[in-house]
Amino acid sequence: MNVRVKFLGGAQSVTGSKYLLEIDDFKVLIDCGLFQGLKALRLRNWEDFPIDVKEIDAIVLTHAHLDHSGYVPRMVKQGYKKNVYCTEATAALLEVMWLDSAKLQEEEAEFAKKKGYSKHKNPLALYDQNDAEAALKTIIPKLFNKEFKLNEKISIIFHPAGHILVLPQLK
Repeated sequence: MNVRVKFLGGAQSVTGSKYLLEIDDFKVLIDCGLFQGLKALRLRNWEDFPIDVKEIDAIVLTHAHLDHSGYVPRMVKQGYKKNVYCTEATAALLEVMWLDSAKLQEEEAEFAKKKGYSKHKNPLALYDQNDAEAALKTIIPKLFNKEFKLNEKISIIFHPAGHILVLPQLK
């Protein structure tokens, strides 16, 4: 088995987490985060993705924070149509977070156009509500502590790490 890791974000900063794990010919993106904070970091969201997004076989999100998940709607806008795996708790948060993020980006682009502070004649949002809704359709929620297979060679188990609260389901 040939295993390679490429750091596509979250290196030299604490934002934009993206790690491409290649196991033989299978490409899985671990996290797919937005770069946030200083303008120099945020501009990285607009750069071309280092590989064709259609070559990625799966995305696995460790948790819902936008610096780990917020770039998925952009990937979908660029043509990613495969599955995004995450916990059920993360999936529930993503619906709120991605739609809100898209709305804020659309409002910011409109405001920049209205006030004329963008260098672009017609400023655009990184992604919009339609992209966020399409991204939500790619989500495959998984349980904590239960193994699932991405393919015949790769299995994943989500474990609570304490970085984001996970509330128990009440019955």
